Amino acid sequence: MRKLVITGLVVTIAGVLVTSIGGQAASLGRTGARSVVVHVSTRKLPKLGTVLVNAEGRTLYLFVPDKRSKVTCVGACAAIWPPLRLPAGAKVVASGAAKTSLLASDRDPAGGRVVTYNHWPLYTYVGDRAPGQARGQALKLNGGYWYVLSATGTVIRTKL
Repeated sequence: MRKLVITGLVVTIAGVLVTSIGGQAASLGRTGARSVVVHVSTRKLPKLGTVLVNAEGRTLYLFVPDKRSKVTCVGACAAIWPPLRLPAGAKVVASGAAKTSLLASDRDPAGGRVVTYNHWPLYTYVGDRAPGQARGQALKLNGGYWYVLSATGTVIRTKL
């Protein structure tokens, strides 16, 4: 019985660690060194069409005040709208209908880099409790509006 409880704890801790890396997947490269890959994919959502999501299927948003140029959501804003971070040495990979040519990264004033798509820094929303939700769509919070992006990099302004 004790062995079963310990095994369950290990599995739970491993799950928490995997979830906490926020859309990043670790893999071993040819040299055996650990490399991190951040995935940007797509998912079809009712009323919004095909939008960008992270590796867990969580909807990705843009912040209008970023003006397709730089990360402006920091501090308390980033606590509600966590940026899709790109760890040092990591690469970002597109899948689904997402386009590799539209992926890049921008310096985060809080440190590190944030993944961008068509020059828009990408964020998740803590109000989205499960994959496939878009509760942050067209919200005016933290100093500006938040919208999802299509796979072509177009801002989707539809209100839900």
